[in-house]
Amino acid sequence: MLAYDFGPQHPMHPSRLDLTARLCDALGLFALPRVAVVEPHVANDDELASVHTRDYIAAVRSVSEDPSSPLPELGLGTEDDPAFAGMHEASARIAGGSLEAADAILAGSAQHAVNFAGGMHHAAADRASGFCIYNDAALAIQRLLDGGLSRIVYIDTDAHHGDGTQSIFWNEPRVLTISLHESGLTLFPGTGFPGETGGPDAIGTAANVALPARTGDAGWLRAFHAIVPPLVEAFRPEAIVSQHGCDSHALDPLANLRTSVDAQREAALSVSRLATRFCDDRWIATGGGGYDVLRVVPRAWSHLVGIAAGHPVPLRAETPESWREYARATYPERLGPDESVPERMGEDADLWWRSWDIGFNPNDAVDRAVMATRKELFPLHGLDPWFD
Repeated sequence: MLAYDFGPQHPMHPSRLDLTARLCDALGLFALPRVAVVEPHVANDDELASVHTRDYIAAVRSVSEDPSSPLPELGLGTEDDPAFAGMHEASARIAGGSLEAADAILAGSAQHAVNFAGGMHHAAADRASGFCIYNDAALAIQRLLDGGLSRIVYIDTDAHHGDGTQSIFWNEPRVLTISLHESGLTLFPGTGFPGETGGPDAIGTAANVALPARTGDAGWLRAFHAIVPPLVEAFRPEAIVSQHGCDSHALDPLANLRTSVDAQREAALSVSRLATRFCDDRWIATGGGGYDVLRVVPRAWSHLVGIAAGHPVPLRAETPESWREYARATYPERLGPDESVPERMGEDADLWWRSWDIGFNPNDAVDRAVMATRKELFPLHGLDPWFD
């Protein structure tokens, strides 16, 4: 999985996966009796073509074999997605991981599955974008549909809009995509506004919550709970596929939200509960963005793995000293002069948030963002846009 590598200076550095896997292992999550660590296969062209065009797959193969001949018009060989030898295989292996997850859910051999290397939500059917080559989450959703499920909810809590996944299922009434992100007015990719609600045959199946920059834990969790649970209940999915990009964190260098690891863990717990309540516990979770590769990403996604494994890691738990030593010795350049490797799994954040039921404040920017989404979507699902 570490072969997905755009170079030493690129934000999406494979150290984020290495440190996450090692923290999960040190915490004992991989050794739990109900957990299996599965080697992902390299998705073949037929599998990739379930959501990507054949011409695009051929283009990725071409650039992979000859990185000196980029195709920037397809997003290949750009500043965001530099060309590198082996790009196709590395990207298709990440895709294969999410396909393995979907197959396990369909076969009933797993209730939950996590591919924290996945979550490549900017990749569209015919082009790369935003560090993403193949859209593994979309591939998993399509696999579930092809396997007989009739309604899937996709929940995306990355700081950036899940534009690629939304575009792939824009006119697919069986898939509801929900994206909670920083507004496109201040952050890439510049999309994801409340008026984007789905194609002509699927109006109401795209939900976008465009949050103002500097939204912190209280506003972020208030927005999540005001939008996601009511829509999931109304849509009645048979499975949930979620993307848990942790770049909404206050320390992330590429986004402007202000959440904590604690809040991100709380959102993952909420997604897990929704899967239990509405989907016979069918849940596939992926990673996504997250570019403070030492202080944020490993903890956020280890919490995700623990929750999916039915063994949530306490926020006050210590990070194992063996992991801290490895992080300091292997990635010293990832720490600034006044920074240290986290000693605990949480940040002692205040997770209090106001329920939407107690009222709407028109002077609050987060509330205005939430209300804009509810006005667009809730009437289409038989929900009151003001109160549940």
